[in-house]
Amino acid sequence: KKIKMKFSLSITSALLLAASSVNAFVPQSISQSRKTARWVATTPPPTSVETDSEEWSPKSWQKKVASQMPVYDDKEELDAAVDKLSKCSPLVFAGEVRSLHEQLARVTQGQGFLLMGGDCAEAFKEFNVDHVRDTFRVILQMALVLTFGSAMPVVKVGRMAGQFAKPRSEPDEVRDGVSLPSYRGDIVNNEEFTPDARRNRPFNMVEAYHQSSQTINILRAFAHGGYADISRLHAWNLDFVENTPEGSRYRQFATKVDESLRFMKAIGVNTASPQFTETDFYTAHECLLLPYEQALTREDSTTGKYYDCSAHMLWVGERTRELDGAHLEFVKGIGNPLGVKISDKCTPDELLRIIDNMNPNNIPGRLTIIVRM
Repeated sequence: KKIKMKFSLSITSALLLAASSVNAFVPQSISQSRKTARWVATTPPPTSVETDSEEWSPKSWQKKVASQMPVYDDKEELDAAVDKLSKCSPLVFAGEVRSLHEQLARVTQGQGFLLMGGDCAEAFKEFNVDHVRDTFRVILQMALVLTFGSAMPVVKVGRMAGQFAKPRSEPDEVRDGVSLPSYRGDIVNNEEFTPDARRNRPFNMVEAYHQSSQTINILRAFAHGGYADISRLHAWNLDFVENTPEGSRYRQFATKVDESLRFMKAIGVNTASPQFTETDFYTAHECLLLPYEQALTREDSTTGKYYDCSAHMLWVGERTRELDGAHLEFVKGIGNPLGVKISDKCTPDELLRIIDNMNPNNIPGRLTIIVRM
């Protein structure tokens, strides 16, 4: 069984803007990295969002034009679904989000590498524990190879637990002269080409929330319950690559890591410590369906900042990154690390204006540029 996954090569805006400097990729001292981490996590400088806090709210995006949004035929049903979600528990917590922000800030200093991977789009009927586990262990494998080869930590972010919505080129799909709303992902409607299936259903957001909750619980269990133990790296190999050249190369690599672990044990290093048996794993998805994101945005009691608690990190897609659009209006007010997708359709001037909008104070780790190949 093969897994269809999407991986992104990502750089942060701070690193991008500093790329002309010869020191952009030179690791800084430990004291400097700790200073950067404290600045990002606890006392960030004032941003345009904070100075304009009276105007921004989780609902302020509604005053802007929102691209790629489904049209719901029952506003009361939509309001009821958003209200139900707003009373649900957060899927992630502000402290976890700040921890990811710290790690991304170190990446901008050349002290790490960001790896993002996962499904192009999640589906209700494809959900099962084995699928979540297989995606998780592929990312573990890739991160371990990158860490071993680069001698740098790898920040692991999965496109999981919320990657349901799909942007579309056309609002409607036509087959044999019949026109129905386009399939926008299970969080909006269903894939079957029937009027009932293609109806945009607000309570699909609630179902997506509950599936995301299960996925995150599974990921946390794998990350901290022993599955990520580096001594189990032979068990991470997937069945469908077991007898392939790639699988053979991975086994050779795993043998080298085993030898290193045995050496460390021999000289007294405790390889049963959390640094060897656990890992940090974060979630991300495209910030596309704004009623869902609004409903899961919470004000942090510690800092007073707003965080979108549907994921640790969110990105804005290429079809929704209009400078005066609703999506950039929403993300500018949340404290999560952000991403934005660009391709050759984006001009250098447009990219600089997007960066100024999403990260006006150039806070390290705040914004990641995701290059669309």
